[in-house]
Amino acid sequence: MPVRVTLDRLIVARGLKARDLAAEIGLSETQLSLFRSGKVKGIRFSTLARMCAVLGCRPADLLDYDADPADMIRPDDETL
Repeated sequence: MPVRVTLDRLIVARGLKARDLAAEIGLSETQLSLFRSGKVKGIRFSTLARMCAVLGCRPADLLDYDADPADMIRPDDETL
């Protein structure tokens, strides 16, 4: 998938433990782990905002995108 979660880099740079970050954001460790591994299909903007507030960053610091022409191919059954 061309969208990558780069949260681990910030956690290390800030000298945090994922467990502490999860508690401060109000997520379970499991939920945060799923986000960190990219195994979630979406995230609420309010959760993203809390992450940014706690980490002192912007959403672009948590996610990265590698362009892929296949991203422009839409299956017939895909909806917004």
